[in-house]
Amino acid sequence: MPKSYFMVRAKLIDAADRPRFDHWYKTAHLPDAVAAFQARRGWRCWSRTDPTVHFAFYEFATAAGAEAVVGSPALQAMAAEFDRVWDDRVSRTREILELAGEVGPAPGTAGA
Repeated sequence: MPKSYFMVRAKLIDAADRPRFDHWYKTAHLPDAVAAFQARRGWRCWSRTDPTVHFAFYEFATAAGAEAVVGSPALQAMAAEFDRVWDDRVSRTREILELAGEVGPAPGTAGA
């Protein structure tokens, strides 16, 4: 069974919210979501193409694990807290991703 990921793409309406959003996601939301979703791990990224776009990834051993998050009480609670804090200042979409392939480090690079 390939690893799967629950991915959340968030877009800030106002770039001025980025420092506060970044701190809140790092210190509160990401750790809480990893625990609530029972994910293997979680990480997040900011887009270099559009600095108002943030991605969060939650890893699961199987697609069924990631799919179980959708519609779950845990997701409903996390979404309610997100909405309480950010209201309409952030829009977001969610995706379930399944690993299709992976290649190790290229010879001569760090980690090879």
